Amino acid sequence: MNGKFFFDVATVMWRDWTVLRRRLKKFIFSRLVTPILYIVAFGWGLGRSINLDGLNYLDFLVPGIIALNTMNVSYMSVTTVHAEKVYHKSLEEYLIAPISPAAYVVGKINSAIIRAMISTALILCVAFLFGAGLNFLSSFERATIFFLVIILNSIIFAGVGFCAALKVQTYEELAQVNTYVLMPMSFLCGTFFSTSQLPEFVRFAIEILPLTQTSELLRNGFNFFSMIILIFYAAILIIFSCREFEKLSIQ
Repeated sequence: MNGKFFFDVATVMWRDWTVLRRRLKKFIFSRLVTPILYIVAFGWGLGRSINLDGLNYLDFLVPGIIALNTMNVSYMSVTTVHAEKVYHKSLEEYLIAPISPAAYVVGKINSAIIRAMISTALILCVAFLFGAGLNFLSSFERATIFFLVIILNSIIFAGVGFCAALKVQTYEELAQVNTYVLMPMSFLCGTFFSTSQLPEFVRFAIEILPLTQTSELLRNGFNFFSMIILIFYAAILIIFSCREFEKLSIQ
């Protein structure tokens, strides 16, 4: 990698930041709605008298909401590539520009990370106001692991979104990715309940999914096996995204 690569990455990020800055208020308010509903309905309502893994349910729920939120924000922020490719045809500008496919992919993924970080900060503020303990930020080491996991989770699902955006041809197909991939993980991957309550054969399949490992790491801190799984997913999806964009550039 040379200086031009990082300049190209920064250019892609600046373009996305310019768009986000113009819509920042709408983005902030839209990112607040779902966490507040989850905290009120599950944390205050359903879970007021429930304890899981030694935590009251609100403290258990908040890391799951953050994992779920970063998944959705990262995925949705990159799927706009689909509209640029199929409808607006503006993706062709990047294809003919003197910028490497890897720089474009890394720039889009970094933009997704920024959106996920802003969204996470909003959820932490809401959770604090609603009385959550935020024990996962109790030390510098735990806070470092917490934000590193958020970055890895954002990379993974931005990669999923990027690959989906390039592969599918219609919005209907893009919605099916959400239906068959993201939605099952949203409810099964330890976001709202502990996976230890699942049958053994189901639990094994669930625990190899990235969102499960993200939820566990956010709640419990560093685990070598879980980190390796997330790093593996992130590396594979970055490589696959770059290859898919390279294929598009030579068509």
